[in-house]
Formats: sequence, structure tokens, C-alpha cells
Amino acid sequence: MDPVQYQVANGVATITLADENNKNALGQALTAGLYECLTLANEDPEVRVIILTHSGTVFCAGANLKERSSETGAPDMGSIGFDKALSLIQTGPKPVVARITGAAMGGGVGLAAAADISIATENAKFGFTEVRLGVAPAVISVVCLPKMRRGEAMEAFLRGNRFTGKEAAELGIISHAVPENNIDEAVQEVIADLLRGGPMALAAAKKLVNEVPRMTQEEAFTWATEFSAELFASDEAAEGMSAFLERRDAEWAEE
Repeated sequence: MDPVQYQVANGVATITLADENNKNALGQALTAGLYECLTLANEDPEVRVIILTHSGTVFCAGANLKERSSETGAPDMGSIGFDKALSLIQTGPKPVVARITGAAMGGGVGLAAAADISIATENAKFGFTEVRLGVAPAVISVVCLPKMRRGEAMEAFLRGNRFTGKEAAELGIISHAVPENNIDEAVQEVIADLLRGGPMALAAAKKLVNEVPRMTQEEAFTWATEFSAELFASDEAAEGMSAFLERRDAEWAEE
């Protein structure tokens, strides 16, 4: 069985980490499969939203410690590179929603933080456990640190202890923590909202969140003014505003 499964239905692509024997650890096959599925979803015009989820009791155990680099002895994150997968989650045009009901350790925390919206069960376990292996959460720090307060990040990185989904939400690593029985309802509520947004508008919203913080205020206003003009001049905006004025659903939301 492939370590990553992919299916599309009703405008939603579901990417499932399915290497249960290895606790969905980030080895070569899983990392490459994840990147390939993300690429397929982002390039498919029928896909509006991406769900990242898992089978088994572990969302992602982090690096696959059975796979070692022949040169350095470091955990092999795959020929694609785990950093490329994290980057594609954040910079791809489609919204990525993570559904987490099991443990997320090390790189698994990075996947949760990279997703645009992450929903976990309150009792799911998280942890930056790298220091207990004699390393540090280097790659995932790129996606985790922007979401965390400095002091809390320092403590979590240094202690390497485990914490709950509820605590992960309080730290800003994930968006929401919900009771186990409510997670599918919570995920579907988010998906329903996303499907009401214009496809181009959703991609634009992601771009704003990624690009604006990197600019000075003057640069940001100049760039955003030009970007806004392009959006308002688009066919999608014309349809969206017409639908609003006519009190009907936009064509992309009718289904």
C-alpha cells in the first residue's frame, strides 16, 4: 500500500498519510508521496480545498529514524526534501486544512503548523521532541516560529515534552482543538466556508498572509494596492459582486 493515499470528491482533495507500520514517519517514500499529492491537488482545476489527514493513531511521528543519510547519519527526509513539502503547503494556491486525531511529533508538528487551518482533537499529543534525540527542530522552526510567542517557543523547543491538542492551540501551532466526537463536524464547517470563497480569491488571501509580513509598510501598501486592483478587475470579482448585489450564490458556490 502506498504510504500516502489521494482521492478527490466534490472539489476536495484528501491526502491521507497511511504508513501506519512506521507511524507515518517522514521517510523517503512518504515525503515524496506527500509532495506529489500536494502538487496534483494544486494543479487540478477541479480541486478547491485540500485536506491533510492520517490513518491510524499517529498523525506523524516525525523523522523516520530507520532511514539514515549515508554521509551524515541524519534522518533522511526523502529525495524531495521535507522543506519543499512544507513550503508547498504554505505557498500553493489551494487552502490546506489539517485534520489531526493522533500524535504529531517533531516534523508532524511542522505539518500541523504549515497547514492554513489545522484542527486537532483536544487529547491529541504534540511535541518538539528533537532535543531528546540530540538534534533540534531546525526545518520545522521556519513554519512554527511565526505562529508562536518567543518565550513559549523557547520552552517547548528546549524541554522536548509532550503537550495536548488544546495546549497546541493555545500556543498558536494549530487553529482549533475540539472534542474527539466533534472533529469531523468542525472540519466540514471549515470546508463549507472555504468552498464559498472564489478559487482565485482564496489563492490571493494565502499570498497576502505570506507576502505582506516580509515587506516594509511602504512596500506593502504599494504592492497591495496594485494587487487589489488586479483582483477587482478579474472575472471572478465581477461574478462575486454581481452575485452579492443580486442576492444569489456566486457560480463557484452553487454546488
